[in-house]
Amino acid sequence: MPNKCKSQGNQNKEDTMTPPNGIDTPIQDYEDDEKKEMQESDLKKLIRTLRSSQKQILELQKSLMDKIENLSHENEILRRNQNEMKQLVEQEPVIVTRNHNEMKNSIDQMANTLESLKNRMGEAEERISDLEDREQENIQSNQRKEEEIRNIKNIVGNLQDTIKKTNIRVLGVPEGMEREKGLKGLFSKILAENFPGLEKDRDILVQDAHRIPNKHDQKRSSPRHVVIKRTTVKQKEKILKCAREKCQITLRGSPIRLTSDFSSETLQARREWRDIAQVLKEKNCQPRILYPAKLSFVNEGEIKTFHNKQKLKEFVATHPALQKMLKDVLHTETQSSI
Repeated sequence: MPNKCKSQGNQNKEDTMTPPNGIDTPIQDYEDDEKKEMQESDLKKLIRTLRSSQKQILELQKSLMDKIENLSHENEILRRNQNEMKQLVEQEPVIVTRNHNEMKNSIDQMANTLESLKNRMGEAEERISDLEDREQENIQSNQRKEEEIRNIKNIVGNLQDTIKKTNIRVLGVPEGMEREKGLKGLFSKILAENFPGLEKDRDILVQDAHRIPNKHDQKRSSPRHVVIKRTTVKQKEKILKCAREKCQITLRGSPIRLTSDFSSETLQARREWRDIAQVLKEKNCQPRILYPAKLSFVNEGEIKTFHNKQKLKEFVATHPALQKMLKDVLHTETQSSI
């Protein structure tokens, strides 16, 4: 019932708003024009919106096409890569097999090479062993030869010393002084000037006299030595004893020196004792260089004699006082020998 009343009310309202007889009023015409203008404006907006949407759709379509093309290109690359991988996978067993065979061949070759090197090393070791044996034999042979040479030199030196045992060597006699009466007469003058008692001794006889070396070298600064050969060792020792007692020997006022005549090896050995003898002399050890080349001195009230320096070093090593005394000179001798 209320709905019926409502419908009836609405109808009355419409009847009131709608002009009678369906005749348009000016107000109605105005509204229609306004609606028409609104519809045209909306249509234009809609058209613009559609055109803008169409443009966006075209751009989106183009972007999608580009993406599809890129995806297609990437897909093609992936397909190619897949085919390449497939080929590699198919070829891998062949490559692995080939590499395995090559490695096996290389290992076999290396094993053969190592075996060959091992054989060569064995041969080389045998040769080296043979060479070492030969070298040792040569060393021993050379040592024996050096020992023989030293022994021969000692024998020769001893023979020379034996031959020269009766000789007296005169040092410092000027060249040419023997022209008047010869070297024998010159030695008689030395005895007369220094040992008048010996000059009249009939046992003092000169067997021979000469200078050494035989040929005079003009470039030589010092005069050659004069060698006086006596008939006996006793005569020589008698003269040398008098010379040691007199200390200063002269010839016509000029100093000269008398000494025993030795081989060059013995002279060298005697020279090597000089520095040691000088130190011992300063310490009042009464050193003497005995015939042919032995050192003698007094130590703790006893006379000690040494034939070579090695024996002296061994003795000094057990005597601290003597070791301290000869420390510098023996050290110098060791350094010079090295």
